[in-house]
Amino acid sequence: MTLHENEIRVDEAAARSLLREQRPEWAGLPLSPAGAGTDNRMYRLGDQLLMRLPRTPDNAAAVRKEQTWLPRLAPHLPCRVPEPVHHGTPNSAFPLAWSVYRWIDGEEAGPGSVDDWPAFGTDLAAVVRSLHAVPLMGATRQGELSWYRGGGLRACDQWVGRRFDECGAIEGLDLDVERLRRLWRSALALPEPSGRQVWLHGDLKPSNLLVRQGRLHAVIDFGSLSVGFPDAEHAPLWDLPPAAREAYRDAMGLDDVTWLRARAWAVAVAVSGVPYYWRTYPRFVDECLARLRAILDAVGER
Repeated sequence: MTLHENEIRVDEAAARSLLREQRPEWAGLPLSPAGAGTDNRMYRLGDQLLMRLPRTPDNAAAVRKEQTWLPRLAPHLPCRVPEPVHHGTPNSAFPLAWSVYRWIDGEEAGPGSVDDWPAFGTDLAAVVRSLHAVPLMGATRQGELSWYRGGGLRACDQWVGRRFDECGAIEGLDLDVERLRRLWRSALALPEPSGRQVWLHGDLKPSNLLVRQGRLHAVIDFGSLSVGFPDAEHAPLWDLPPAAREAYRDAMGLDDVTWLRARAWAVAVAVSGVPYYWRTYPRFVDECLARLRAILDAVGER
């Protein structure tokens, strides 16, 4: 399944050619698909490893970022995070940088894996607080660490407005786009974020939260790692049940203005995903729509 115009196609044969050239001791291990997101394709390599191959040149920039910063962040966090064990280089079969990590057992956070949603929300808050407290170690909001979600809402208004228009033009879309647009516009009138900039995971959606024995076990996919203001970090909480969301907010001690800015980020990211992936990635569109409907439910406007 191709999601992007500039996507690099990859298959098991290409993956094995990379291994034969760069890690021949792994080339004979079993290789099986282990999921595909919007940015990467994954293969499980034997029992202990995960091979991650970016879809586009832009996604490949995250390889260097994870290789550089994950080993430095991991000791500060109260859960497992990906551990890079190989920084792959391009070859004739695959022209982008790629990575191998240690395999982390766990299930995606969801109704079938989480036993206690308030406890899950509290555990997630502990991880986020720990990440935001990690010293920046010389990192600044520049280059690959300056992703838009660590900035202010107003800088994104023009392109978010276009995404609302595109959603409104989708025939048969069962979504109150105009009410969501009003939520976005109301957030633009709020004060812009200020204060200390922190480390941000950038994409704490359920598929990046792994559960074992009913509790949060690991946070994966740090490809959106950046430095900035933390409002957008809280946006994926609308992907979780209200009990988790409320426990998280209480544990984080988030004030009303911060929470409303976080909700606006949740709207912006999901509204952007719907038209972009409408014809190519129905599952991701469904996730975006579920988030948007949860937001409308939470404000009584659905």
